Amino acid sequence: MYYLKVALQKIYPPFFFKLLKFLQRSYFFAKNKGYSEEETIIYNYLNEFNIDSKYRFAVDIASQDGILGSQTLHLFKKKWNGIALEVDGYFFSVLASFYKNFSGVTLIKTKVTPFNILNILNVANCPQNFGFLSLDIDSFDYFILDEILKNYRPQLVCVEINENIPPPIKFTVKYDVDFNWDGLDSHFQGQSIEMVNELCLIHNYKIIELHYNNLFIIPIENEKYPSITPKEAFDSGYLYKSKRKKYFPWNRDMEEIFSLTIDNQIDFLNRKFSNYTDKYILKK
Repeated sequence: MYYLKVALQKIYPPFFFKLLKFLQRSYFFAKNKGYSEEETIIYNYLNEFNIDSKYRFAVDIASQDGILGSQTLHLFKKKWNGIALEVDGYFFSVLASFYKNFSGVTLIKTKVTPFNILNILNVANCPQNFGFLSLDIDSFDYFILDEILKNYRPQLVCVEINENIPPPIKFTVKYDVDFNWDGLDSHFQGQSIEMVNELCLIHNYKIIELHYNNLFIIPIENEKYPSITPKEAFDSGYLYKSKRKKYFPWNRDMEEIFSLTIDNQIDFLNRKFSNYTDKYILKK
């Protein structure tokens, strides 16, 4: 499907795909069921946690269009308050047009960094123990998540990982305000699952599930779900998922890494990321 889409984009004019996207967005915005599988997972967890009404506040960092790229639409439609952040001008305009009637949701067009995120949350009157955080900026997510968890205690976090980097390897893109992910042709983005686990250990959180490349963590005091190791989560949530090659066809050139020893895995990644010298942390 991915390669078919790429081929069609070379044949049909851009306005044709914009029309299709508009119809797709309108359809899913009108539905009660979310676009992504993750939205159902999020809803089920939060329903189990029975979040108090004063903490029903969602923070969506990198909302994209607010529909096809969002994990929080279903919450905002259920009258949750919150904040949606997006830096891309086109996506933000789409987000604003669909969210115009969500009076409790603050929309901000900005690039989120470790140095502005706390001010953003403070201005938006984000509760300290707010209900849900979604983080997916494909770059220095590690440093933003660290800042948030130092000062806030979200009850459920969905953070994207770099699914190509298995545990126990620790990897993250370093903070650089000028960094922009260059798309599916590059695997140089985000953080590994082991790097998120490092933050869990520092801030007393625990991993409860990985769904392909979306990792779910909760405060350690929440006893509803047991902690699982990064390897358990990675193996069950990505590596041995029957549909992962179908869902992630652009990762074919990374398959070799899963059969290597850890030292060879690190050598493999250093070669892959040779154009990004000094722009990442990679260790075992």
